[in-house]
Amino acid sequence: MTWAIDQKGYSQRRACKLVGLQPKTYRYASTRPDDGALRARLKELASQRRRFGYRRLGLLLARQGVRINRKKLYRLYREERLTVRKRGGRKRALGTRAPMTIPRDQNLGWSLDFVMDTLSSGRRFRILTLVDDFTRECLTLVADTSLTSLRVVRELDRVIETRGCPRDRQRQRHRVHFKCDIGLAGGARD
Repeated sequence: MTWAIDQKGYSQRRACKLVGLQPKTYRYASTRPDDGALRARLKELASQRRRFGYRRLGLLLARQGVRINRKKLYRLYREERLTVRKRGGRKRALGTRAPMTIPRDQNLGWSLDFVMDTLSSGRRFRILTLVDDFTRECLTLVADTSLTSLRVVRELDRVIETRGCPRDRQRQRHRVHFKCDIGLAGGARD
């Protein structure tokens, strides 16, 4: 609008008509106060209390005797870009993980895991799976609505009686997977 009026010499009405804007809208001048002191105080409080959002800063201002509408406070808070940064996610392990050793023969290492699903009635059940790492043979599957540590130890003892204990005593944890060894069963029993 200003360019058309200054450079082209159009009247205000003609320029507004070309753009499709009401002349009242073009002539409007805001009467909103500057709020410089309030903005400065808000910045100062936000720098002292970095984890405070606009509501808590509003409470601090109210304690100091500054009454302000919450919508105006939020507008000033946003205009000054005082938004609280979201906290980062959980810290993850740095570096590269050592690859799992691949067994060279059967019965060297076992992997144990729990699988969960839901029945049509909405009740959950868990399945304990025990797999030989080399042959990928399923050594046991135990399904129940509740699997206690004593039950897990009993099932491991039953498999050890039939197959013998795994020869690899190394224990590695990966989420819920770990290599099973006789020390695990003894530790859980103790």
